[in-house]
Amino acid sequence: MEADQIDRARAWVDAARAMAVLTGAGISTDSGIPDFRGPQGVWTKDPKAERAAHIDHYLADPEVRQRAWRQRLSHPGWTAEPNAGHHALVTLEQRGKLHTLITQNIDGLHQRAGSTAEKVVEVHGTIREVMCLDCGERAPMERALDRVRAGEADPPCRSCGGILKSATVSFGQSLDPIDLRRAERAALACELFLAVGTTLTVYPVADLPRVAAAAGARVVVVNGEPTAYDAEADIVLRGPISDILGAIVT
Repeated sequence: MEADQIDRARAWVDAARAMAVLTGAGISTDSGIPDFRGPQGVWTKDPKAERAAHIDHYLADPEVRQRAWRQRLSHPGWTAEPNAGHHALVTLEQRGKLHTLITQNIDGLHQRAGSTAEKVVEVHGTIREVMCLDCGERAPMERALDRVRAGEADPPCRSCGGILKSATVSFGQSLDPIDLRRAERAALACELFLAVGTTLTVYPVADLPRVAAAAGARVVVVNGEPTAYDAEADIVLRGPISDILGAIVT
């Protein structure tokens, strides 16, 4: 990290009246939740896991669903705690700076850290709920996991018998248009856009920094590894995410 770049970014945060923040998996790695595309990422180590994350495979193959349910039982999100990076963004909200917190994460750690739920847009959904892919009914994930623990390898919807899945957006599924519009409006309305812990390779969310920049906002990228937007960002801060956020936000 360059000290002058940290100072510049801190000055921009201090001056901003409306900020939008986009977070990706990198902000949760300090909480023990591995990212996907980093050097030690889940999909980097096991490319088959990325293919299995496609909705077509999930719908067509009972073995894929059974494996998914076993993985949900041991998902690190159940025991993870918010880290200093999550808490720094809570501080940003408490300072009256944060307009909207857009997250690609499904772990719910922003809300657990104290971010106001109404300010958080979970564009990729949440692992904390289950939904039926046939009738659309939603329920707490823990109820479905209790059924798996009791011996149901692929529990069906109790209302219609349809296929259940975590209320997350898999490859091949569309983002919620309401969530996407909220994210785009936040990018258009902000003075400063922070992209934190995301490689900015998954569209349309990866376009949000460009939307913000085109509307006149400054864009700061905070990540441990290079991102697809580094060449266009006003400032790139590379290093431990929690440390960087603590330095520029608090």
